[in-house]
Amino acid sequence: MVWLRRTTHYLFIVVVAVNSTLLTINAGDYIFYSDWAWTSFVVFSISQSTMLVVGAIYYMLFTGVPGTATYYATIMTIYTWVAKGAWFALGYPYDFVVTPVWIPSAMLLDLTYWATRRNKHAAIIIGGTLVGLSLPIFNMINLLLVRDPLEMAFKYPRPTLPPYMTPIEPQVGKFYNSPVALGSGAGAVLSVPIAALGAKLNTWTYRWMA
Repeated sequence: MVWLRRTTHYLFIVVVAVNSTLLTINAGDYIFYSDWAWTSFVVFSISQSTMLVVGAIYYMLFTGVPGTATYYATIMTIYTWVAKGAWFALGYPYDFVVTPVWIPSAMLLDLTYWATRRNKHAAIIIGGTLVGLSLPIFNMINLLLVRDPLEMAFKYPRPTLPPYMTPIEPQVGKFYNSPVALGSGAGAVLSVPIAALGAKLNTWTYRWMA
């Protein structure tokens, strides 16, 4: 039954990585950042933090090797960059979809697991918090380095964009002044239970395949 257990593990890893890529393609283009301004950035940060941590901690606890979370984040990054080629083939610029910066946050998760001598609970609490806190910061830096999102949204509207989602001038500061702080705070809180879920899924898989 060892082969069945391992196959189930690897299948779950691939499914989560592919889903994270689809989530990025659907929510990570310029339209997403410009229509709803910073509100979207907060939602995007939370979704990416939780998607990263559930798969990364599952994979890391499966192998028991610090560094596996970073490897998992690298897989997610490669998948997304390859998927961006579909937009490029349709005539969009290759940076139309913003690829999130997952790798540094995953490295913090690995460092936590390594520094606590492979303590699972420390990885869940401390590592999950660090992922939620750091990912919005890295993503904002990433977003500031690419071309103006509002200009790109008008120049390259999404073909499936409904009329009510026409790009509008973002009202920065209308609801709150710091999307990075709000994204980091909410991400830090939500990433911990999601990390615990990823760890629990690892345990459940062993029980199912026993």
